[in-house]
Amino acid sequence: MLQNILITGGTGSWGNELVKQLLEKSLAERIVIFSRNEFNQVTMQRKFNDPRLQFVIGDIRDYNSLLLAMKNIDVVFHLAALKHVPICEFQPFEAIKTNILGTQNIIAAAIVNNVKKVIDVSTDKAVAPVNLYGMTKAVGEKLIIQANMISDTKFICIRGGNAIGSNGSAIPLFQQQILQTNSISLTDKNMTRFFLSLPAAIDLLFKATEVGIGGETFVMHMPSYTLQTIAEAMIQLYGNSQTKIVEIGIRPGEKLHEVLISKDESFLSYSYDKNYYLILPSINPRSIIEHYKLLGLEKIAMEEYSSQSFILDKSNFIAHLQGVSI
Repeated sequence: MLQNILITGGTGSWGNELVKQLLEKSLAERIVIFSRNEFNQVTMQRKFNDPRLQFVIGDIRDYNSLLLAMKNIDVVFHLAALKHVPICEFQPFEAIKTNILGTQNIIAAAIVNNVKKVIDVSTDKAVAPVNLYGMTKAVGEKLIIQANMISDTKFICIRGGNAIGSNGSAIPLFQQQILQTNSISLTDKNMTRFFLSLPAAIDLLFKATEVGIGGETFVMHMPSYTLQTIAEAMIQLYGNSQTKIVEIGIRPGEKLHEVLISKDESFLSYSYDKNYYLILPSINPRSIIEHYKLLGLEKIAMEEYSSQSFILDKSNFIAHLQGVSI
C-alpha cells in the first residue's frame, strides 16, 4: 500500500538514502521533505527530479509549520536533530530547542493529524548519556515512547551507530585530513564506535515501520571498530608510508566506548531475526510483551550491548567501506 510520508531533516545523508530507497521500491505516493536549508532542498530536488517529492521549508521548533506539513501524512520519519557533540556541549539551549522541544512538536502535530506511525531516529549516545547531545536524545526517546500512552498514533524509536560516509562523520574527515596534511587526528586510539552503512540504516527504519506496533526501540546488530583500526584502514586506502596518526585527546562530552543496550534495558530486550534487537518499554509493557510473546522471541543473553563487545579488525572495516561513497 502506497503511503504519504514526511521526513524531517530529509536533506541529510540518511534522508537522501531513505528517499532513494522509497522511490526505487515505489513505497510512497507522496514524500514531503521538511527541512530548514533551502540550498540543500534545491540540490536534492534536482538530484531526484521526481514528482512524488514535495519540499517544505520549515523547522521542527515551529509547531505550526509542522502541523500544516503533516496534513494527510501516514508515516513520519523524524531525522532532524542537532547531532554534533561539541556543538551541543557549547550551545546547550539550541540542542534542547531542536532535540527535545522539536520532538515534542513532532508528537503533538502527529497526534492532531492522526498520523499512523512516527519513527524517531535516535543514537547510541542516548544510552547512559554523558554529553548534552546524548541527554537530549534520551529525553526525545522517552517522549516518543511514552506518547503511545496518549494517542492512537504508533510511536517507535530506532537506535543507530555511526553511518559510514554520512555528513560530518569521521570517515570523510579522515580522508580529507590525509589529502590535506597527510595525517589523521584521533581523539584516542583505543576509542571504539559502532558503524553501519547508510543502506543498512534505512533497512532498520523500514523494519521498525513494518513490524512495530508502538512503544518499541529497534537496534541493529552492528560491528564496532577502534579508532586505531579505522585510521590504519584509511591510511591503507588513501595514504602512504609517511601518513601520520596524531592523538589529540578526548573532546568534551565524548565517551571512550558507546552502548546501544544498557544493563538496565537488557532484561526487556529480545533478539528479532538475526540482525535486530528489540527493546520493550519499561512503562505499561504488558500488551506489547504479550504481542511479542506470540512470536517466540528470545531475551538477549548479554548484559549490555557495548562497542567493546563486537570489535572487528582492519580487513573487516575495509570490506565495510566497499561501495560506500565518502
